[in-house]
Amino acid sequence: MSNVYDAITAIAKRRGYYWPSYEIYGGLSGYVTYGDLGTKLKRNIENSWRSHFTRHQRVLEIDAPIINPPIVFEASGHIANFREHSTECTSCGRSYRADHLIEEKTNLENVEAMGGEAIRRLLREHGIKCPRCGSPLKEPTLFLTMFKTQIGATGDTPGYARPEAAQGMFINFKRGYQHAREKTPFALAQIGKVMRNEISPRRGMTRVREYTIMELELFFDPQDPKCPQLKDVEGEKIRLITEKMEAGEEKKPLETTIRDAVRQEHILAEWQAYYMGVSKQFVSHLGVPEEHQRFRAHLPEERAHYSAQTYDHEVHLGSFGWLEIAGHAYRTDYDLKAHQKGSGEDMTIIRKDGTRYIPHVVEPSFGLDRLFLATLETSYERRDKRNIFKLPRDLAPFNVSVFPLVTKDGLKEKATELNRILIKSGINAYYDEGGSVGRRYARSDEAGTPLAVTIDYDTLNDDAVTVRDRNTWKQVRTPISQLVENLRRYTAYEIEFGDIGVPT
Repeated sequence: MSNVYDAITAIAKRRGYYWPSYEIYGGLSGYVTYGDLGTKLKRNIENSWRSHFTRHQRVLEIDAPIINPPIVFEASGHIANFREHSTECTSCGRSYRADHLIEEKTNLENVEAMGGEAIRRLLREHGIKCPRCGSPLKEPTLFLTMFKTQIGATGDTPGYARPEAAQGMFINFKRGYQHAREKTPFALAQIGKVMRNEISPRRGMTRVREYTIMELELFFDPQDPKCPQLKDVEGEKIRLITEKMEAGEEKKPLETTIRDAVRQEHILAEWQAYYMGVSKQFVSHLGVPEEHQRFRAHLPEERAHYSAQTYDHEVHLGSFGWLEIAGHAYRTDYDLKAHQKGSGEDMTIIRKDGTRYIPHVVEPSFGLDRLFLATLETSYERRDKRNIFKLPRDLAPFNVSVFPLVTKDGLKEKATELNRILIKSGINAYYDEGGSVGRRYARSDEAGTPLAVTIDYDTLNDDAVTVRDRNTWKQVRTPISQLVENLRRYTAYEIEFGDIGVPT
């Protein structure tokens, strides 16, 4: 874990972005609590995802239960396949995920995909021992990484916490199809908590046991696989590591466009290509540079049991290197066919010519917590012994900070009234009067707030305020009468900082 992550985590604890859960009881690995700033930033990223993925097509949002009966995951194949290789220390008894130990010792990637035999061999060849006490490790065994619970008072009805949100969309497919006026293509989307009983959570926030997922399932007729929206992203430049490149251990990405990736059959389904293009735009909006993004294909042995093709959308962070923040899977008709068999319900759709089909599915799936970390780290800058989070202006927890120059001579009252007006007008404003103005600017920068408004003695005469830019520390002067509209337009990217007022 790098110094970058340590520095950000220290700020996050102090400012209220996030901190380890259950601190007063010594903590518990794999759990994170978000503070006020973190909760607001998460919500804004979530709303940005909705804006990119659900507001431009026929997408219906649902909210399904977290706890599911076993039959759901028996039908989907999760109980049989959702397992990792776990190894245990012969001395201290601590458990570890075997592939992660190998990756940390050898710098190999995607060891999980190599299979159990290779994992056992690599543990032996590299003499990997317990990181905690140095003792030998036991032979790895498969461990089901789903939380099991009991439903009801008698305890005779088991249940599982969902490890993904997708099955909620598949088992409610018929309801969704009905509400979509029985037309395809259409999509169901869901944002919510999921749980994975990680063997040994490590690497900070990148691997936790409870997190928020944002998933979308697009249902389409395999005989009519064209995506009308593909034209909206076909010119988007992306960096691909195809299956062939991955098999040949070629790490330099192919730079291409969505259009050419489809034409050359690097991406099998047009709808999958479309969402990969939207994903690139969305993650770029979060502030991640294009050169720090890539799409890496899964090899057949790495792909999930339901997938015909999967690309991971990865971002490069200074703290952890390449990190998966989304998966784009072409799930074919696997899931609906599986639930048709498991439930006995007919999942077919009738075409106009009278033939029946089970829809195929493409799925973009995003981990909100990893997106949060990527957004925070990408925006972080250390300047003149100050910490700045240069968060995109529409994602920042607060739109503007409001300061009185001093808390006397009527300036405090004027600033308090202005803060009230801004909040009433829908501006997410934060009032701060503690300490010197310089210290307040520093706190505002650490909170990622794009702008700071200061009420000074001149305000009492000209009814104007000084507005400071977080990124450049430049200042402009603008009348209070124009402030609300200017702040709205600035947050919506309709104007730039220099358009807010006159430079000072």
